[in-house]
Amino acid sequence: MVIESKNNEKIKQAVQLAASSKERKQTGLFFLEGLRLCHDAALSGIRIINLFYTADAAQHSRFELITQKAESSYEIRQDIASRLAQTQSSQGVFCVCEKPGMKLTEDDIVSGGCFIALENIQDPANLGAVCRTAEALGIKGAVLSGCCDIYNPKSQRAAMGSLLRLPLLITDDLPGLLSRLKKKGTGVFAAVPDAAAQDIRTVEFGFSSITVIGNEANGVTRETANICLPVTIPMKGRAESLNASAAAAVIMWEIIRRT
Repeated sequence: MVIESKNNEKIKQAVQLAASSKERKQTGLFFLEGLRLCHDAALSGIRIINLFYTADAAQHSRFELITQKAESSYEIRQDIASRLAQTQSSQGVFCVCEKPGMKLTEDDIVSGGCFIALENIQDPANLGAVCRTAEALGIKGAVLSGCCDIYNPKSQRAAMGSLLRLPLLITDDLPGLLSRLKKKGTGVFAAVPDAAAQDIRTVEFGFSSITVIGNEANGVTRETANICLPVTIPMKGRAESLNASAAAAVIMWEIIRRT
């Protein structure tokens, strides 16, 4: 089927989903752009409700699987693709998808493995980058509390598909969750820029652990920090701290290296 109008209702809905967190929350849908992300959604079993594509995009080898998984597919003109595009070099492939259910539970964390928690991360690029690194290094899942929308197109692009695959749990009460995990024997840690905290290179993470990465400007909240063992990355230069995604990468590398 071909869509020839920028004012088509399905096109307008896709534009709103890309721009508005409120629209995504109300509808339970989200927007993806790009051949790789849409292909990852198809591979990951994400429900693809609408697929929009240009004639040129249909020539790519990965395109066939996306069309097979999409419930409805629409060819669009280049000017309509330009309206949908969130990037400067768009590939002309866009999907409206249904949000999947959360894949991580408290019991999963207690059952063993290394997990991270992100508290009040507000930069979509940071959020996506941390989750991409977590998946790449073998972190088993992530807990998110007070963070920006994981379905923001910037988060999805930075994650390069990891937010579609990494098991996630979203909570409004991170301290409560950490307290329950701690009582069940899970090691609970918080990354802090404090030389008095334990050197991350000497931490014994044990059978089950979760490490909290805090807000870009303010770090981990006091309520959360009071529950956790503070750990830190030793600094030899004049910089007192690292960007949240950089700090997370170093910490996750050490966690995986030591377990």
